[in-house]
Amino acid sequence: MANKLNFDSMSVDELWQLHEELGRVLSTRLTTEKRELEKRLSQLHREDQARYTEMQASSGISRSRRKYPAVLPKYRNPNTPGETWSGRGKQPRWLVAALKTGRRIEEFAIAQAGANKRKSGERRQKGHASRV
Repeated sequence: MANKLNFDSMSVDELWQLHEELGRVLSTRLTTEKRELEKRLSQLHREDQARYTEMQASSGISRSRRKYPAVLPKYRNPNTPGETWSGRGKQPRWLVAALKTGRRIEEFAIAQAGANKRKSGERRQKGHASRV
C-alpha cells in the first residue's frame, strides 16, 4: 500500500476499470479460499467418521435400530374414518374436541382392536389347537 490511490482525482472510467479489476481479483481469491475450506471440511468430516466408527466398534454398539412391531389403531374418528389414533402419545385434536363436548373415549374404540388377544391371565395350551 505504498502508493495510495487518490479517488477524487480519477475519472469515472478509471474508477469503473478499477472496480471491475477488484471484482475479478476478489472473485478469484474467494473461489480459491472456498476450495481450501471445502477440502478442510471434508478432511474433518472423514476424521470425525473414523473416530465415530472406532468408538462404535470399541463400545460394541450396533448401528441398526431395534425394530418395533406396527401399532394398530384403537380409536377412529367417526366423522373422518381415515383419522385414527393408536392410544399412544398425545391425543389427536379431533378426539380432544369430542371429549370436551362430553363424549366418552369408548365411543371411538375400534371394535376389532383387541378381539383376538388373550386376557392377561389366560395361557394357550401347548400342543392343542384352540377350541372354538
